[in-house]
Amino acid sequence: MAVADRGGLPVAVCIASASPHEVTLVEKTLSERFLQELPERLIGDRAYDSDGLDVKLAERGIEMIAPPSPTRKRITQDGRPLRRYRRRWRVERLFAWLGNFRRLVTRYERRAENFLGFVHLGCICILLRQF
Repeated sequence: MAVADRGGLPVAVCIASASPHEVTLVEKTLSERFLQELPERLIGDRAYDSDGLDVKLAERGIEMIAPPSPTRKRITQDGRPLRRYRRRWRVERLFAWLGNFRRLVTRYERRAENFLGFVHLGCICILLRQF
């Protein structure tokens, strides 16, 4: 899981097994960020539309922007913040950049710590290309 800034550059990266839902990994990913300050807003897809996640992030001063789930009875966001959802492609661009590293596309490492080290190395290469 990754958090990117408005330019698509990595802010936080976290790895986990495939079984937990992404909503449960948001706080872990934010705790492993590269910067001191927390982001003001997070933009996610429909899977992140959760009342529990909204409350947890609001306690930390972060606004969650996600389109409503089709099963949601009470819609919590109007259309104004969802305009920012159109810029979600910038996060997808980060994953495309990470996909250029063959070592990250195919996980050759058996240990999670080694793979996380290569993910961090890929993020460093992306950041160095931009500056």
